[in-house]
Formats: sequence, C-alpha cells, structure tokens
Amino acid sequence: MNAYVASPANINGCPAILVFQEAFGVNNHIKKLAEKIAEEGYVAIAPELFHRTALPGTTISYADFDAVKPHLSVLTIDGLIADIESTYNWLLQNQQVIKSKIGAVGFCLGGRVSFLANAVLPLAASVSYYGGSIQTMTDKAIDLHAPQLFFWGGLDKHILPKHRETIANALDDAGKEYISTVISYADHGFNCDERTAYNPKAAKEAWAMTSAFLKNNLG
Repeated sequence: MNAYVASPANINGCPAILVFQEAFGVNNHIKKLAEKIAEEGYVAIAPELFHRTALPGTTISYADFDAVKPHLSVLTIDGLIADIESTYNWLLQNQQVIKSKIGAVGFCLGGRVSFLANAVLPLAASVSYYGGSIQTMTDKAIDLHAPQLFFWGGLDKHILPKHRETIANALDDAGKEYISTVISYADHGFNCDERTAYNPKAAKEAWAMTSAFLKNNLG
C-alpha cells in the first residue's frame, strides 16, 4: 500500500495525523491537505485505500463517480482496519512522531474511515468531514478511544438529518465525547476546492475549528 507523507521541516518529537482520502483517491486535494497539516506541525500520512483494486497513484475525476464504484464496492471493514493499522504502525516506527499523540482526519469516504480508526486505534483525536454511512457503523461507538469531531453540510442530500441523529444518539448512549457541527449553507464536499460543492467560507470556518480541536487534543 502506497501512501503520501508530508512532514514538518526540522521538527523532532511532533504529533501525527492519518489523513483519509475521499472516494477519488489520494489526489492533489488530499496531498495539499497533508501538506497543510504538516505546516501546522504534524507528520501527515495519506494511505491509498484503493490499493487492492487500483494501480499505485490512481486518482479519479470528481466528474466520473461511475469509475469510483468498482473500488468502493469491494471495500470491507476488515480490509480498512488492516490499512488503518498498517498506516498507524508506520507512524509508530517514525522517530519524528510522538507515539501517544496520533490523530485522524478524513473526508467523505475518509470521514467514515477516520471514525473507524478511532474505534480500532488508541487515537488522541479524530475528525470526520461529511463521512458517509457512519450511521451503519454505530456499533463501533462504544469502542471510540478519542474525542470525535464531525462536520456535516446542511444541504447534503446523501447524509440526512436522521443519519446525523442516529450517530449522535449512539455516541450519547456510549457516553463518548464528540462535537457535531452542521454548516447549514454547505453541501457534501464543501471543503474541496476542486469540487463544484466547494464553499470557501465553510471550508475556512471548519478548518479553523479542526486546527483548534487537533491542537487541544494533540498539543
């Protein structure tokens, strides 16, 4: 499994972030996010989650969701857990990383994966941007290790209010610490400046909160 890595310059003993891709691969947008995270003082690593069905470096156009479907359709929880654990273990072997200060940030497909990562790894923080189908994984809520930050687009026709409510209820029942933020004027994919749904205001506001959340929990 290939991964894109971005590291802070000349900094030893820093926290780290697992960066989980959208359904379109580890593309320029995800790489730019990894670089942005590194600029804020974290080692960032974005694994290629389609490595079982796509050649290394494969990316898919945002306009061609049909090309995404064959890769999405064969993803499994067990396979994703293996990828999550492998990426985490790589960070544990990185001498630049503070082992107790590792978090996750994911977008779209990756938003679901960051939630799953929080359930299977001893993370210090996890962020999920418009993670689809998390409502089907609420049995994992009891296993969350770290505070979880969610961002949702109020205009999103794929992730509905009832889905958000199901997720919140599961975390409440499990007694877990979380923040759930609905940006009423944003749509699915609002953080990506290469998508038609991009909303610069929402992206800026959400990232400011993400940065504060990661700093509060990772130091």
